[in-house]
Amino acid sequence: MKTKHSHQAEIHVEIHAPAAAVWQALTDPTQIKQYFFGTSVVTDWKIGSPILFRGDWQGQAYEDKGVIVDAIPNKVLKHTYWSSFSGLPYLPENDQIVTYRLNEHDGHCTVTLTQENVIDQATADHSAANWQLVLTGLKALVEQQVSAPK
Repeated sequence: MKTKHSHQAEIHVEIHAPAAAVWQALTDPTQIKQYFFGTSVVTDWKIGSPILFRGDWQGQAYEDKGVIVDAIPNKVLKHTYWSSFSGLPYLPENDQIVTYRLNEHDGHCTVTLTQENVIDQATADHSAANWQLVLTGLKALVEQQVSAPK
């Protein structure tokens, strides 16, 4: 992965659920759509496979893309990411790198999300705010699922 930008966003969230439940929500397109701004995700989660993010943001259709870089169940999910809203050409050096790290402890899971190769600090701050919304939604969804009567 060739990169040229030095800024990054990093967000943490503590989810009161096991890592397996968090992993399921991170990799199930039906669940992703519930907490990720209505985005449809298409991939097979295999290393080297494409990942597509499709949706509508404020009336404008988008198709963002990337490639799965790493997928260790219940531990790490990493992919490249290029946004059609970025204003940058779709070139490898403009791909951002999004990494979810899961750390389970005492029946809880800390999720650390890092987005690297961000063009500038303002964009990194904007990304961090959006990721905070995504992770807050992920937390609410997973905690609701694990606390629901079976």
